[in-house]
Amino acid sequence: MASRPRDLADRMARRHKSGDGYLRETFTLPREAARAKAQAFFARYPKAGYMSEVESWRELPDDRIEFTMRRLPSAD
Repeated sequence: MASRPRDLADRMARRHKSGDGYLRETFTLPREAARAKAQAFFARYPKAGYMSEVESWRELPDDRIEFTMRRLPSAD
């Protein structure tokens, strides 16, 4: 049985520790929109306060980027 890239991505996404305290959002956008979305995410949830980061990303056909942003629920 052949695996599709989407199947692999789904399996990898399930590997994340569900109880690690982080909130995650996954986006699939054209490259420039992806860059703008990540910048807006960091502006709203600064790295220093929320431990925000781009957890994973990959290039898709048609110059689209799929990426997952991770952050803590609060900056306490």
